[in-house]
Amino acid sequence: MDVSEIGEFGLIGRLASILGREAPADLIVGIGDDAAVWRAGDQYVIATTDTMVEGVHFVADAASWADIGWKALAVNVSDIGAMGGEPLFALVTLALPPDTAVDDMDALYRGLNGCAAEYGVAIAGGDIVSAPQVSVTVALMGRAQVAGGEPLLLLRSGAKAGDAIAVSGTLGASAAGLRRLREGGQSSDRLVRAHMRPSPPLSLGQEAARGGLRCGIDVSDGLLQDIGHICEMSGLGALVRADAVPTSPDLTFAYPQDALRLACAGGEDYELVLVGDRERIERAGAGSGIPVTIIGEMIEGGERRARLLDGEGSEINLGSPGWDHLRGTAFERRA
Repeated sequence: MDVSEIGEFGLIGRLASILGREAPADLIVGIGDDAAVWRAGDQYVIATTDTMVEGVHFVADAASWADIGWKALAVNVSDIGAMGGEPLFALVTLALPPDTAVDDMDALYRGLNGCAAEYGVAIAGGDIVSAPQVSVTVALMGRAQVAGGEPLLLLRSGAKAGDAIAVSGTLGASAAGLRRLREGGQSSDRLVRAHMRPSPPLSLGQEAARGGLRCGIDVSDGLLQDIGHICEMSGLGALVRADAVPTSPDLTFAYPQDALRLACAGGEDYELVLVGDRERIERAGAGSGIPVTIIGEMIEGGERRARLLDGEGSEINLGSPGWDHLRGTAFERRA
């Protein structure tokens, strides 16, 4: 058996079971959420990491190195935001072929630095190693907001039956931007920019956590798949109304026939899914100034997954709910 047979999430579960031992008391959130959380004195540290590999996550000839640097940090900021936290310090590891142009790495770091300035992150160090292809790994540390000595966290396990499901912004532009890149699109194209320059709604997650919401996830692998993670961790099902999903106008114009599929399963939008009381969700949107749309609800019973329903209440089958790094999807999201 190879890893493609069990997929990314199957492998995560298998490796977690090998670790197996009882977690230390100061570890608040371990494997299985957007980020890890542990207690450090009277503070709670949030930590996440992500890797971008040339030929898998980006093609250097199709995207600027500055855009690659921006995205490498932004996807980690999204994880911290999805926990309701504040990003603080990043470590960056570069794996580089020896013939990598110095100017390209200058540009990559200008992109990293631009994203860091946007979200208040300090790049504190890292590592450089030799490799056959370029990869950029960012480890990002942040902290949770605290009230009454307890961390205010958005967790995948925090949903309850009857909770509303909402998502920020619009969906599908990133997946459409990747398609545009494959078709020869340029960085000036708005869809391409949505793919290469994501802007995670950090303040929305923070406002949601302060406002009493306790469940969230960012849209990285695809809306339906990411809501499915909440279903699994919370022991519930989910119903998502197709006609309520906020689809990017640029996507709808460019690929009208595939708009719903790309919006629901394309991934890499780095918008935020919030689950909880409808009024609290709406207050979080108003307080952060970031639009949120109610798209469904959590339910008891049935399969622990998100079901996409049409106006008649029948399930829409998109073929795949999203991206798996080891299995891919029916419409391969690789760069």
